[in-house]
This record gives sequence, structure tokens and C-alpha cells, in this order.
Amino acid sequence: MSSHPIPILSPERKIEISWFSALCADDYEFLGVPDGKLRSSYQHCGDIVRKADQLGYQNILLPSGWIPGQDALSFAAAMAPQVRQINQLVALRMGEVWPPMLARAIATVDHIAQGKLCVNIISSDLPGQHESNEVRYARSSEIIQILQGMWRTDGPFQWKGEFYNIELPSTDPAKPYQQNGGPLLYFGGISPAAQELCAKHCDVFLMWPETEDRIEATMRTMAEKATAHGRKINFGLRTHVIVRETEAEARAAAERLISKLDRAKGLEIKARSQDSQSAGVLRQDELRSQSKDLYIEEHLWSGIGLARSGCASAIVGDPDQVYSKLQRYIDLGVRAFVLSGYPHLDECDLFARYVLPRLDTVKINQALGRLPAETPETPLTYGIRK
Repeated sequence: MSSHPIPILSPERKIEISWFSALCADDYEFLGVPDGKLRSSYQHCGDIVRKADQLGYQNILLPSGWIPGQDALSFAAAMAPQVRQINQLVALRMGEVWPPMLARAIATVDHIAQGKLCVNIISSDLPGQHESNEVRYARSSEIIQILQGMWRTDGPFQWKGEFYNIELPSTDPAKPYQQNGGPLLYFGGISPAAQELCAKHCDVFLMWPETEDRIEATMRTMAEKATAHGRKINFGLRTHVIVRETEAEARAAAERLISKLDRAKGLEIKARSQDSQSAGVLRQDELRSQSKDLYIEEHLWSGIGLARSGCASAIVGDPDQVYSKLQRYIDLGVRAFVLSGYPHLDECDLFARYVLPRLDTVKINQALGRLPAETPETPLTYGIRK
């Protein structure tokens, strides 16, 4: 570990612990083997959100993809009145919706959720379309600036760019509940264009599991890029977790998870994802190919990447080992963790039982003052000033 801490937005060791709801048909007892009771339905995915809320997680990621499942923003709107305290981190692919209408849609859900909403910016290809990295990230950059401009600007709004030419007499329809800049923006991606986008515009940079030295190097690069734009960002880690009473039981659970996996079927499942050839996925594939037992470092098991794009590894161990691994990431400056495990309901409960109570947690949007201190005298409701 470096003796020179990476500049971070919040030096305290308080962290945000998020869970994951399998909107994109990603829930299994045995990886790669479909199970009807775990399919991506409104009821099952809602059960995961309600469970995480009940158990005290601060946030939950709602993924986006062009496969059978739930639309993330619509799902979040339906869930918002059903939860007590948890934020929803909604993955949105930039370019799918005309930006002013997207700003209004996000603001509407933000009001329904009373500020318990964050946005995960996605820049992968739109369904049925293939574009270069440069085009996708340039479009995303414009959209983020339009969203933030409409959330933060009173009165008329004008944007003239490469992809959008917008003139609006008012930004009132897009005003969110969160008045200090709008919902937090989370973002993940390690290509140069992706990192530049996050450094310029986003609040939380999410990384996928790699060795600690690679994670630290990525964080240093991102901190430097953000500083160059006069900004600081928070860092997050998206990883699976397998925690059991003993290390032997945890390792056995990992092996059981892939015990019925057909490797060819696993590759087919990975290829369905629109990010299956991204720089981040390829880096994880590289690390897994170099390991002999699927462990890319102590307690970090990469077997999930045999049948999953995106986040491909899990922290595996007993409660003390998992806690200690998280503390090592916290030492580096990670302040947000987006966790998951198979089946998602079961592992959500196990992590909450063995590890979550030991962690000093906080919602990042609350820590950064995004939520009103009290209900405004003239509240905004569904994006319209009353």
C-alpha cells in the first residue's frame, strides 16, 4: 500500500454499501443455468430491492441492457414508494432518450423517491447500433452537460453542440428534488475516453475487480485527471462477494456456483452484453487467464467472469477475511462499494449478517449535501414548480 493517500472527496472512512438487483436476467443458483424462480421479473427484482432496503444497505444498482428484463428507470419509479431508506442507482445508456425529456424523467423519479436516486452513466452502444468510442463518449459528454445544465439553471436554456442543438424557454420541468446539483452521477470505464468523461463530469468513479496495485494505479490516474479539471471525485468498487462462516465454506460455495457451467454457454452469455469487448472486461479476462486456480489475488476469485461480462470477480472468504479485504480498499481511498452475489437474495442476507454491521456507512449524496435539509416551503413535485 502507498504511504501517500490518493486525494479523495471525503477523507473519513465512512463508506456507501450498495447491493444489486438483477434486472438484466443475471441471477443464478448455478452460474449459467437458468432458473425460473430467479428470472428477471418485477416481483423478483423488487424482492431484492426491498430486502436490501430492510437490511440497511445504502444504495442498490439497477442495471441496464437490451435483454429480457426490466427497464431501470421505470422500475425505479415503481419501487420508490415501496422502500424506506435505500437509494436507487439507476443505470442509463446515454442517447436512448432526447436529453430534455430524459432530464424531466429523471427529475420526476427523483421527486417520487424524495431524493433517494442516483444515476449510473452508461456509454456503450445503443441496441442495434455500433459506434466508435470517440463518438459514444462525445455524445455522452454533451448529454451529461445538458442534464446538469437543466438541473442547475433557472430560466431559459440553450445548448449548441455536435450532437444536440437545444433552445428551451424554461428549465422548470426538469428540476429535480435534489437541489444542490441534481442526482449524483456514477460512472465506470477505463479507456482513455471513458476516464476523461468521468474526470470532467461525474461524481463517483466505479472500478471493476482487479489486483490492488492495478486499482491503486487507476485511482491515481483518475485523481490526476480530475485535478486537471479542477475537480475531485469519489472512488467506488463494483464486485461480487461470497461470505460464509469459514473460508473453506466460502471457497466451496464459489466452486459450487460454477459446478454446472458449460464453458461454451458461458461465453454465449458473456457475448450478449453490449460491453463484452470493453477495455475493462478485457483486462479482467487477462487477469483470469494468468491465474491457475481462478484467484487473481488472495480472496479475489475470478470464476464469475466465465459466464458474465462486466464485473467478473468476487471477494471470497470468512467474515473477517471479507471485512479485511474491504478495509484494504478503503485504505486506498475507495468510498463506495456496489456488491452482489448468487443467488442475490441469499447473498444479500449473508453479507448483511456477517459483515455489514461492522462497517461505518453513509449515503454519498447525503454526505455531499445533495438532499434538502428539510422539505422546501415551495416544494418541487414531479419536476414542476408549485
